[in-house]
Amino acid sequence: MTERESWGPYPLILAGAAISVLVIFIANPRWGGFALGAVIMIAAALRFAGYGGQLAVRSKKNDVITLSVFGFVLVLTSLLLYNNELKALILSLFAR
Repeated sequence: MTERESWGPYPLILAGAAISVLVIFIANPRWGGFALGAVIMIAAALRFAGYGGQLAVRSKKNDVITLSVFGFVLVLTSLLLYNNELKALILSLFAR
């Protein structure tokens, strides 16, 4: 395995995460968080497809589940950031 193959999609995911964090701090926290969650879910999909490279830290199952859940929660949280109607709807699901 060459050095380039061992990195796999890691540089692409790292660049996407860095750009997303810049968007959070410079432009808009809502869309930056959404983009960061999307990048993390793309990393989960790439890990599931077998393109692990440096993304492969633990077993494939653990990596995919962890990245998917974290990415989904980040996307959901970013969508709720300024949307009071959606917050009320989700909170009503947990109300008795």
